[in-house]
Amino acid sequence: MKNNIVADVFVIGGGPAGIAAAVALKRQNVGRVIVLEREPEVGGIPRHCGHSPFGMREFGRVLQGSEYARRLAQLAEAHNVEVMANTTVVSIEPNATLVVSTAEGIRQLQARRIIMATGVRESPRSALLVSGDRPTGIMNTGALQSWVYLRGLQPFKRPLIVGTELVSLSALLTCRHAGIKPVAMVESHGRPTTRRPFMLLPRLLGVPVNYQCEIMHIDGVKRVESVRIRQRGVERDISCDGVLFTGQFIPDSALIRASHLRLDPATGGPEIDQFGRCSDPTYYATGNMLRALETAGWSFREGKLVGEMVASDLAAKKAAPPADIALQSGDEAIKWLVPQRIVSRDIGQGIDRLQLRVLKPVQGELQLIQQGQILWQKKRSLLPERRILIPLSQLKNLHSAEPITIALKNKE
Repeated sequence: MKNNIVADVFVIGGGPAGIAAAVALKRQNVGRVIVLEREPEVGGIPRHCGHSPFGMREFGRVLQGSEYARRLAQLAEAHNVEVMANTTVVSIEPNATLVVSTAEGIRQLQARRIIMATGVRESPRSALLVSGDRPTGIMNTGALQSWVYLRGLQPFKRPLIVGTELVSLSALLTCRHAGIKPVAMVESHGRPTTRRPFMLLPRLLGVPVNYQCEIMHIDGVKRVESVRIRQRGVERDISCDGVLFTGQFIPDSALIRASHLRLDPATGGPEIDQFGRCSDPTYYATGNMLRALETAGWSFREGKLVGEMVASDLAAKKAAPPADIALQSGDEAIKWLVPQRIVSRDIGQGIDRLQLRVLKPVQGELQLIQQGQILWQKKRSLLPERRILIPLSQLKNLHSAEPITIALKNKE
């Protein structure tokens, strides 16, 4: 193993959250800050996107993804953030210690704090339990954008797009850029996952959208030839030369699973408090590795906030108090919530809102309950993959360290 590299803070991941965190640290006069990026350049997912809109809040103008990624790189350089590209983190160890693989070999890194911002990845076909042949022409959005924008290649001409999330529309724009004409979009639910007005895009592009569809089988020898779907009990074949699986993101948390850090099974990411601190207080996490999925702009702002909190932690003369109150789901309709723990004496500092998602459409009273006492409640109509926020300021003046339950009552 090569000699150690020492820094004040290592940031794992050079996407919007990671770069924003690193720049925030440098703006707070933190000494040596190094971003570890496994790809040749920083920029994260936007680097693979040739369409807009990115960057309005961060840079004051609408940018295409590739230009947004360049702006992130320029921002890091302007603030003297070091970048170690083509660097893969092999393991994370207690007390802010990392083992990485570089072109020069395996190295050990030591810091005062580590910020993890590894982002998300799309669920593969296997995770979606789609049966059938294994011909060429089956991929996800990330692979498509890499083929089109980074390599200038056209992987298919008439794919079937699976999903109606926001990223599904990104895939549509990528197809349009490459001269690819999707034959249809299919969605398992009875309504789009993204907001209805956004579904004007496939209509404008002449792409039919089929709801309440289940993929039964993918057929093809050398490449995809057709897909069998079941819609409202009726099966039929759709002729196509590719299948594009979109969305259903999960945090890229393989490092967490193999480490000493606590993992939240609901989000698939690390468990944090309102400061972004993990179960080992020398580690912080930010961006979409906390949960799937938020926009690049949201991740950038979140990264900036966590960077500022890490800078404050480094400047503090005494150790931060532990997170003493757990936040937990009290209803099967709640998919996940972040943060999972809070430091009760520091309510009002750090992340100021509890974020959650639901698995299915539901209406009712959203409540925060501790020991049978309702701390906060509001009647809400909730939909899957919509941002749901609860002000953490509602939890001030707590007199107990018992867990707080997020519940849905009087459901309609």
